[in-house]
Amino acid sequence: MTLRWNIGALVVLICLAGVWPQDSLAQDGSTPESVPAQQDNGQPQVPAPAYGQQSGSAPASENPPLTGLDLPSLEPHAAPLSYVQPGATVTETADSNVNNTVGNMNFVSVSRALGSLVLNRVWSHYNLALDYVGGAAYYDEAGQRWKDLQQMDIDQKITWKRGQFEARDSFSYLPEGNFGGAYGSLGSQGIGSLGNTAFGMLSEGNLLGALGQAPRILNVSLGEVQQILTPKSAITATGGYAFLHFYGNDVTTGTPFIGSSQISGQVGYDRLLTAKTQVALAYAYAGFDFSVLGSQFHSHVIQAIYGHQITGRMDLLIGAGPQLTQISLACNFLEVLTNPSQCSVNSSGAIVGSIPDRRIGVAGRVRLRYKFPKTLLELSYQRFETAGSGLFAGAQTDVARMSASRPLSRLWSLEMDAGYSRNSRLQPLSQLQLDTCGGSGQPLCPGTSANTYTIGFAGLALHRPFGRSLHGFASYQFSQLEFSQSYCSVLAPTCSRIGNRETITIGLDWIPRPMRID
Repeated sequence: MTLRWNIGALVVLICLAGVWPQDSLAQDGSTPESVPAQQDNGQPQVPAPAYGQQSGSAPASENPPLTGLDLPSLEPHAAPLSYVQPGATVTETADSNVNNTVGNMNFVSVSRALGSLVLNRVWSHYNLALDYVGGAAYYDEAGQRWKDLQQMDIDQKITWKRGQFEARDSFSYLPEGNFGGAYGSLGSQGIGSLGNTAFGMLSEGNLLGALGQAPRILNVSLGEVQQILTPKSAITATGGYAFLHFYGNDVTTGTPFIGSSQISGQVGYDRLLTAKTQVALAYAYAGFDFSVLGSQFHSHVIQAIYGHQITGRMDLLIGAGPQLTQISLACNFLEVLTNPSQCSVNSSGAIVGSIPDRRIGVAGRVRLRYKFPKTLLELSYQRFETAGSGLFAGAQTDVARMSASRPLSRLWSLEMDAGYSRNSRLQPLSQLQLDTCGGSGQPLCPGTSANTYTIGFAGLALHRPFGRSLHGFASYQFSQLEFSQSYCSVLAPTCSRIGNRETITIGLDWIPRPMRID
């Protein structure tokens, strides 16, 4: 497949948009009330999940606790429905840097075919939501070819008169990271249970930067209890476990990525000041372990949070507080010589001990969502510590994102998305470790030896429905990955520290009307 095929297919899609029969849509755009209507972009509205249907149950999620996992809804709440909904997507992408490395630009084709299934089952005090998206991708590049794409999310709620218990799990098996994935890939698929998690440090549901191609499993599990104390106050308790495992090394360099696991927890107290204003205080803990370097660290955060919401129009959240980091770096031979009080050699000849390090910083977050008459705008910023996305053994991460959507006409709609992530190494590599793994940025280093890396992306997508169940889209995205020092790749003629990537995607979505099952 060549770039010429991509351009030709795009022309065909645009031509079809002009001649496709429009009789399958009602002239006024209406749909029967018994099933969810479609939005202007052709994507179905998923019924709002139930929180409790009996009088006196836990409060509806228009104003959930700030320390909870759920985000407030800007849409009017529809009656909760039980339904099942299949779907399918086929896409064709022209990718200028399909190996996702530095210093390499060469457009090749990527074909994806995905199938999906969404299930929502509502009982009086229970709500189960489950979705699965899976398929395959074909990379028209030597050494790549066929890749599996799998993702599944599950969300179970149990409600009672003054509270609820919620369990969530998200599993994915992908060939590369999902931060800023081009439209049509698996980065943004799913019911959004973990994508809408309000407190970022509880789980690293996104790989905030990726290098090369290597199959990886990312699994995030969360459990939360909410309990109302008074009509104006509530408490929450949340726990989670996440792990990231890589199968093989980066195909472009042979570099081994760093696997990780994370245990996290949070307790919070929330209080309503007015019907639209809420404040909260939260304490969160996260412990990280890594597959290489024999290192780990622990993070403690206390945050004061302010939230203000105008139902159906605006949602604002601001939180900030101190962050205490405790690092335990495993000793190596150099530390045995320079720091014998902390590091030593046992009778078996193994190096034992660790070097403690404590740091105090600031963690914070800001989120603004505003719904104009025709435009939905979302802005967010978070600063917290992460596992390093396989490139570092822990990172101080700053993430900013912006998205907007707007109907252009009755049939056309536009979506825009942009994001930026800056990641600073928490645990510096010693000179001996650098020499052992080949020096500055050479292959076989665990992760990368840079001190910081950034990734930014911006893109837009046009949507057009072709009837009630089928709609097409075309998208463009630019992204840039930059390291603080050069990184070498066998596919690039020289070492570089910057990798640019452009993707042009066209595709078709088949999403039939949800089928009621109650």
